[in-house]
Amino acid sequence: MEILRTYVETIGAADAVYDGNVSKVSVVGAGMETHPGTASKMFEALYESNINIQMISTSEIKISVIIDAENADRAVSAVHKAFIPND
Repeated sequence: MEILRTYVETIGAADAVYDGNVSKVSVVGAGMETHPGTASKMFEALYESNINIQMISTSEIKISVIIDAENADRAVSAVHKAFIPND
């Protein structure tokens, strides 16, 4: 947190918030931009597992979400099941 304080002062921000109890779950694939519905499939899988998404980040080949760390295993399982249902 001390490193963040230095940047807060440097950029003149009021404060910085840090949460170490989060996890990032991502789906990655080069063909995502040509397959619509990838994000909604991921979000629906998390919703159906009652997992709250705190933040979303996307690119042409990746969709990432930040969730509570305590839900990480369930989230990975739900997303895996959504994309690879017969595994």
